[in-house]
Amino acid sequence: VALPKAVKNEVQIEGTRKAMERDGAALVKLYMWLEKAVAEGGVNELDVAAKAIEFRSESPLYRGESFGMIPGYKEHGAIVHYSATEESASDLKPEGLLLVDTGAQYLDGTTDITRTVALGTPTEEERHDYTLVLKGHVALGSAIFPEGTRGSQLDALARQFLWKECMTYWHGTGHGVGHFLNVHEGPQNIRLNENPAVLVEGMITSDEPGLYKAGKHGIRIENLVLARNYRETEEFGKFMNFEVLTLFPYDSKLIDLAMLSDEELAWVNNYHKTVRERLTPYLNAEQQAWLNEKTKELKK
Repeated sequence: VALPKAVKNEVQIEGTRKAMERDGAALVKLYMWLEKAVAEGGVNELDVAAKAIEFRSESPLYRGESFGMIPGYKEHGAIVHYSATEESASDLKPEGLLLVDTGAQYLDGTTDITRTVALGTPTEEERHDYTLVLKGHVALGSAIFPEGTRGSQLDALARQFLWKECMTYWHGTGHGVGHFLNVHEGPQNIRLNENPAVLVEGMITSDEPGLYKAGKHGIRIENLVLARNYRETEEFGKFMNFEVLTLFPYDSKLIDLAMLSDEELAWVNNYHKTVRERLTPYLNAEQQAWLNEKTKELKK
């Protein structure tokens, strides 16, 4: 039954799109709160997780987290499966990076998103590292590939910019996601290990490259993407690409625009435009103003 579960039908796909809109709106409220709370002081990693549940619970379709939030501040972000406890939770300050990996279960869809944000003015190293990860994230999210392609054949797209600087990460780049089911679902994945399962139209998979420097910071950027038919050619057969389902902006403060190609910059701007258009109906005037600022067009 793994394959029929993994290939979503139109009702499941549309439900997931709507779940992403409500989840994105909840995250706007979360990150707005985070900015104010960090400036005022007295909040830690566990407070972020509690606030996320509070804002998501405003939706009557919310049924809980799809996994326990991973909020990693500074060196904790470099621990890939870090779990904050009362003893370990770091206080958040207006400096350094915060990595937040979180997801929710709604009756009409499952979400899983990671964003890394600068709580203060980022360093050049932080911006450089973040932009390398973003370039790989965009390369995979914008990939076009022939029907019958396996996830292992796409994995290097997300790692290529890190590899050029002799860096990498040791987790998979993507896992399948269920529909109001497991946040980790097979049979497909995107990782270096060989997996015979091919990507099929209707599969939802994560796109989540990262970079982790022990004792310094961790960076991961994650969207969920939907495999879909792109074009059918007479000579070479069918080609596929991805629809990005996740709706939340990247941290523009961390993007080194000089490192992005014109195509990459256009992709980010188009994504931010989509995020703004899709989330705005769920937000009040103050929240819309915040989102407009976070998704404004980036120019070199």
